[in-house]
Amino acid sequence: MTLQKNTSIHYELIGPRDAPVLVLAHALGTNLTLWDRQVEPLGGSFRILRYDAPGHGNSPASRSPHTLSVLASDVVTLLDKLGVIRAHFCGVSMGGIIGQYLAIHHPERIASLVLSNTAAKIGTAEKWDRRIRLVAEAGMPAVVEEVLEGWFSASFRNLHPSIAASLTTALKATAPEGYIGCCQALRDADLSQHIERIKAPTLVIAGTADQATPMASAQFLQQKIRGSQLIALDCAHLACVEAASAFTDHLSRFLTGINKRT
Repeated sequence: MTLQKNTSIHYELIGPRDAPVLVLAHALGTNLTLWDRQVEPLGGSFRILRYDAPGHGNSPASRSPHTLSVLASDVVTLLDKLGVIRAHFCGVSMGGIIGQYLAIHHPERIASLVLSNTAAKIGTAEKWDRRIRLVAEAGMPAVVEEVLEGWFSASFRNLHPSIAASLTTALKATAPEGYIGCCQALRDADLSQHIERIKAPTLVIAGTADQATPMASAQFLQQKIRGSQLIALDCAHLACVEAASAFTDHLSRFLTGINKRT
């Protein structure tokens, strides 16, 4: 396992050196540990690269303005640093719209794309401006309850309080300036008119109880991205956690099928 921390992006790289690389990109307010349930099942077949977005986990917050282009450029820079020419990419929510941008603007780097609980445009400007204002005025605790209600169904939170607690800790530990910067990037990002340009084999995963990026958002992606597949799971926004087993099974089958064709 390679675990690195530098002045830009904190990342973990694990798995066989000759295996295809799979990039895992987390949601807003989480960090690379969001993917803990996928690493072991997939680590024998893929070289897994997961990272912390700016101001999340162990990545420092950037002082420069946050845009979707900048967040995607962080991934390209990391791939270049590691000598990875082409990779599979799986992103949830914020990670998913980063993946869309990469597949549109850097198609030569993306072997396949998994878009989980995401959209071509996530939320409204009013939602993000309100979230930004709350964090700017009162810090991360001001948004914890609202965010958790969106992340998980009530039944999951009741049955798995320790999982909800661990992600609450990660959310509270997120640097306010990093969180605000990513909110600004999401507020301003709209790929609705561009996603038809995605040529990479694509799997779209949606949560039937997801209010942040509802089923209609996933259906729009599936309709616009030629040849893409859509899977619906019984969960809210963080499918890779709430429906971890089914999520990982679908992800594994999709990626295995891609590798067999290449």
